Amino acid sequence: MISFGPGGNSISWGKLKFPADLPQYLKDLGLNGYEVECGRGVRISEAASALPKLAEEHGLYITLHAPYFISLSSVEEEKRENSVEYILQSAKAAKIVGARKIVVHSGSCSKMSRAEACFLAKQTLANAQKALDENGLSDIIICPETMGKINQLGTLEEVLELCGVDERFLPTVDFGHLNARTLGGIKTREDYAGMLDLIENELGFERLKNMHIHFSKIEYTNGGEKRHLTFADKQFGPDFKPLLEEIHKRKLEPSIICESDGTQAEDAAEMKKYYESL
Repeated sequence: MISFGPGGNSISWGKLKFPADLPQYLKDLGLNGYEVECGRGVRISEAASALPKLAEEHGLYITLHAPYFISLSSVEEEKRENSVEYILQSAKAAKIVGARKIVVHSGSCSKMSRAEACFLAKQTLANAQKALDENGLSDIIICPETMGKINQLGTLEEVLELCGVDERFLPTVDFGHLNARTLGGIKTREDYAGMLDLIENELGFERLKNMHIHFSKIEYTNGGEKRHLTFADKQFGPDFKPLLEEIHKRKLEPSIICESDGTQAEDAAEMKKYYESL
């Protein structure tokens, strides 16, 4: 089942209570997905343990974003070891909130070649998967994410290489990030088709079908990503419509999370409405 939802809470969430008010809030917008944000650290409230039952009752697909400060490719071994621990913490949190997929940033490659950074990241991910397996968390899926800054590890090709570490991994393809790091390189439906073809060729149809997607319009500079925008922006891309047309044509069922700045739920609803019109 394809799902659409926000990453964290829009401004419109206001003073609603989490997770009790989440199903009705999403239902009112026509949404069926939600990403729990642990970007600044894994801190899950006791109340969040009610989320799996609520999600099951209301047909919601829950995902979780691991801490932003994870650095799979750090030159410092201690930081890589800490990253394994953060991924393990995220997987335990995912179990509490009923999420299957955890989104993981890959880190920087500014102090080494991209090949060296990728080598270290693959080692870290292998150790992270081993930690999950040893802790009874084999059902939690690690999803390495494409990144928006040019000096970061996380081109589509690099993320697909990271997904080669374990056949259980799924890519988190952030098309806003990819557009930013290519300085506006995503312009047409053919651009999206080429990326989806590459994912299928590298990982197979089932992993393409079930991948995780982040989407937002992102302002960029010569170094890539600068800041997330809303769908109201007309200067920066990319356009979500050709992507959804390709997803519909190929009968894919990804989980799609919108990361617009403050209007992520409303913009996710716009995406879902367009998809359902196809």
